[in-house]
Amino acid sequence: MRAVVARVTEASVTVEGEVVGAIAEPGLLVLLGIHVDDQPEQAVTMARKLHESRILRDEESCADTGAPLLVVSQFTLYGDTRKGRRPSWTKAARPEPAEKLVDAVVSELRTRGARVETGRFGAMMEVRSVNDGPFTVLIEV
Repeated sequence: MRAVVARVTEASVTVEGEVVGAIAEPGLLVLLGIHVDDQPEQAVTMARKLHESRILRDEESCADTGAPLLVVSQFTLYGDTRKGRRPSWTKAARPEPAEKLVDAVVSELRTRGARVETGRFGAMMEVRSVNDGPFTVLIEV
């Protein structure tokens, strides 16, 4: 499981002209990729890392501040570009298991008390963000 996490001052996801998820205050934009071998217990670990990582300003976490997270599924994080000119997607999980694991991460975040917005799994999404810093990290479990 892999997440590209950007500290943002605001972010939103639009599908077919409709905003389906948005945060209008400082928080985290999480682009979440699921590997073909990922298991449910990794969702718990990823949620903990996202919620408790001290990557907000003043080295605080979403757990400390209550800052929101916008979680967007992103299968392309497992695109392999080492050979040829076209990415291979063999390491990305198929849609059905990937959706379940993305939902598990979101559910675990909410269980921890996090405020979470989401994109729409499998949809063509327009993601907008105003990066803070910019500050972006890769979290893998």
